[in-house]
Amino acid sequence: MSFIVIEAVSKTYQAAAGEAAVTVLEEVSAELEASEFVCLMGPSGSGKSTLLTIVGAMNRPTTGTVSVDGIDVYALADERRADFRREYLGFVFQQHHLLPYLNALENALLPLAVSSRPTTQKRERALSVLERVGLADKAKRLPNQLSGGEQGRLAIARALVNEPPLLLADEPTGALDSKTGREVMEVFLTLNAQGQAIFMVTHNAENAALADRVIHLQDGHIVYGASV
Repeated sequence: MSFIVIEAVSKTYQAAAGEAAVTVLEEVSAELEASEFVCLMGPSGSGKSTLLTIVGAMNRPTTGTVSVDGIDVYALADERRADFRREYLGFVFQQHHLLPYLNALENALLPLAVSSRPTTQKRERALSVLERVGLADKAKRLPNQLSGGEQGRLAIARALVNEPPLLLADEPTGALDSKTGREVMEVFLTLNAQGQAIFMVTHNAENAALADRVIHLQDGHIVYGASV
């Protein structure tokens, strides 16, 4: 069985009184394998980010199901779905949302705040992911003391600190120049080579070409790439 199974997912947003509802996704089905790097592409408004948030257990589909590792995500109670996000998913966004008054180590530690692990273990784990993305020597620097590429790598480290089997990324290089964007993509490729599953929204064809597979959305439908 595939690691992620998206089955007949549709998403319709109800509009204000007197306006028509908007259907963003319509009967979308796709499968992703464990350890696969898949990019999601399509024109603006095609439903890319909506599909990513649905897979990310943040946006209930109007119809259809999403299963991750055999777990029917939206059959879970709200509290259990929050636990699922912590256990299974790491998120990287275009705006990195780093806290400016916390140093790199403290930013990486944030997802472990609710963990019952001893403080020393949390710190060791955060230092480990900083080393993994090449920031071990900059653990005490504030975000504004890091380059754009380093900030991107810190956002990835924070997403990895809970050891999630799936990394979700929404235009992670969209706000970066080409050189800095390549630095971030190199981190994703290294992680994927180590077995990390990655599902990434991008508009950048060069980035998408580095993935194992590209799923292309248009007008709420998958045009190609739904399965291997």
